Amino acid sequence: MTESIDKKRRRLLIAAATVAGGVGVVATVVPFIESWNPSEKARSAGAPVMVDFSKLEPGQQIAVSWRGKPVWVLRRTPKMLKDLRSSTIRDKLRDPDSAVESQQPAYAKNEFRAIKAEYLVVIGICTHLGCVPTFRPDVAPADLGRDWLGGYFCPCHGSRFDLAGRVFKGVPAPTNLVIPPYRFISDTKVLVGEDPV
Repeated sequence: MTESIDKKRRRLLIAAATVAGGVGVVATVVPFIESWNPSEKARSAGAPVMVDFSKLEPGQQIAVSWRGKPVWVLRRTPKMLKDLRSSTIRDKLRDPDSAVESQQPAYAKNEFRAIKAEYLVVIGICTHLGCVPTFRPDVAPADLGRDWLGGYFCPCHGSRFDLAGRVFKGVPAPTNLVIPPYRFISDTKVLVGEDPV
């Protein structure tokens, strides 16, 4: 009789030890596996960014950060759009037709490099060595010359880009500024980081 009681007790102790050991293994393994997942900060760093440009006046630009890079949204004026079509500018550009496929999504491969001509959405990093160009909308400033119709000027090495982010000939930057994936979610809001549906 004591032998049967001991067997029951032994089975109970073995079962309890097995359960406790299993709980211990799960308690150790779950946090370890969870540590492989990216942090909330890392997840949000790559997440799309919503930009509200409802207060943006023609000729003005705003900047936001997406994936640690500056992204500019420029509301172009009718004159700016007309100048972008001008053969005077096109003849001075290295890649006026945006032939380098990696510089913009297919839906932005046009003369304005945009979904809607009025709004330019562009990553503000020079394609030469990664400096941040300055927004120079002024026409014919003394330091940029009489033929300057507005655009972006990189102060690091002198690269120049028009108001569509297209690079001029004879400057260090090899390609146009990059157009990120983006889509309009309303007339005054754009989501940077997602292609149109």
